[in-house]
Amino acid sequence: MELLTLMGVLAGALGLTAIARRFNLSAPLLVVVVALAVSFIPGVPRVQMEPELILTLVLPPLLYSTARESSFAQFKAAARPIIGLGVVLVVVTALVVGFIVHLLLPDLPMASAFVLGAVVSPPDAVTAAAIGRRQRLPRRLMTVLTGESLVNDAAALTLYKIGLAAVLGAAGSLGHGILVFLVAAVLGIGVGLGAAVLVAYIRRKLDDPLVESAFGIIVPFAVYVVAEHLHPFSADFSGSGVLAVVAAGLYLGDRSLYAGPATRVQDSSVWASFDVLLEALVFALMGLQLPFVLESANENARGNWQLFLSAIAVLAVTIAIRFPYVFLNAYLPHALRLFGRERERPPTRNLLVLSWAGMRGVVSLAAAAGVPLVTHSGQPFPGRAEIQLFAFVVAIGTVLIQGLTLPAVIRKLDVHDKDDAEQDAEEEMAAREAAMHAALKRLDQLTPELCDRLDIPREKAERLVNRLRALVETRYRGAVAAISLSAEERESSPHAAFVQARRELLLVQRETMLAQRAEGKLDDEVLRKVLRELDLEELALSDTLTARLS
Repeated sequence: MELLTLMGVLAGALGLTAIARRFNLSAPLLVVVVALAVSFIPGVPRVQMEPELILTLVLPPLLYSTARESSFAQFKAAARPIIGLGVVLVVVTALVVGFIVHLLLPDLPMASAFVLGAVVSPPDAVTAAAIGRRQRLPRRLMTVLTGESLVNDAAALTLYKIGLAAVLGAAGSLGHGILVFLVAAVLGIGVGLGAAVLVAYIRRKLDDPLVESAFGIIVPFAVYVVAEHLHPFSADFSGSGVLAVVAAGLYLGDRSLYAGPATRVQDSSVWASFDVLLEALVFALMGLQLPFVLESANENARGNWQLFLSAIAVLAVTIAIRFPYVFLNAYLPHALRLFGRERERPPTRNLLVLSWAGMRGVVSLAAAAGVPLVTHSGQPFPGRAEIQLFAFVVAIGTVLIQGLTLPAVIRKLDVHDKDDAEQDAEEEMAAREAAMHAALKRLDQLTPELCDRLDIPREKAERLVNRLRALVETRYRGAVAAISLSAEERESSPHAAFVQARRELLLVQRETMLAQRAEGKLDDEVLRKVLRELDLEELALSDTLTARLS
């Protein structure tokens, strides 16, 4: 892929993402649809997906960013459904799809059919998570969705490697395949946690937000490459780079809660930008693969209609198999009293949403594109064209069919986070009260310390402490009042009016500073320093208002 073409794809995809965000549309869906249309325009440079680019440079930071923002406590609490969907369902889907493909195309080797099953088995939660956040899905449902996306790629790519080995003539027994999977999981998690502990220690010693963020940026790429190239026993065994990234992201995300404020704010901005950039790129690349898939299908000896109808059948099976498994995964352990006592069974409407949120993504297309042209014996890889065509139909079909209808399904079933909002309000109220009492207790001890430390009279120290006490109590009362208001009431509350007025005053100050600089009365370096102070204050006001209105 030429660099200039890649820059053009990025620019176009980011422009479409900006439009989608401006009009509250689904950015992935808009980018995919436009990319599909652009791929038909004569003369447009063709952009072929490079598997190594996706699996080494795009997938790790996307997974790492998702893992960083995930709650380890919530992930642990939902571990059973996450493992059930992210590992067991991936295996079941690969086997069922492989069997169906072998029935539809009997002359396609079973090993090649299994490779196809592995390719289309992992859902990509980027679209589902974006829609879920916008539709305010319950937190546990979002935890299961994102948790599934963190582990299913590792399971699918391991199955994919086992299937390739079978086609290439280097396959072992079933026990060998299970051992490959276990070694990949153990090594991947070990590499990820080991690197995360080391990075957390280094970042804690640095106390430099810029360098700390720089260390964080290289983590997903480093742990992925190290895990994938770690072969402790033989070339058949290696660590899972995906699980290494997930383990590192979960650990460092949890440790970031104890980092300095500058580092935490900077990390949040850096990874949010990465997410927007990479998500735009991958969905653009998905749509632009259509010409290559059609060419591959036309060169195939089978009839195009037979291939197309078979691909549609595989798409239907891939979507349908998720429904019974999701309900079995939720209800069967309760019915059989497995895994000890658990929380109450999820509502049926939540499970229906989870069943419909099975969109496939760029990992499936990258894996399909990575199928080798020939086997070790020099023969063409059997079924390579079918694998690429079917993977494209499943990925694009699920994104368009399920992605376009998922918001309507969520609204129709009325699956929202009403209970979460009530519980969040109670927890926030209790936490703010505890924090206020702790601050007031500390203020009681502060007067003599101020006298000794600053060598000021006791009366002046007491006035300072009283001002701080009034500030703490006022902010607590304002926060408690805002928690009890509805979204409409918050928009017209005195707090919202205060924030708006303060922002207008900051705007006046900023314009005055710029005018002083234009008249040559203010140096650029001084201007940047003052503007940074004003910007931080305005951002704090914006974050406060957003939190109150959300």
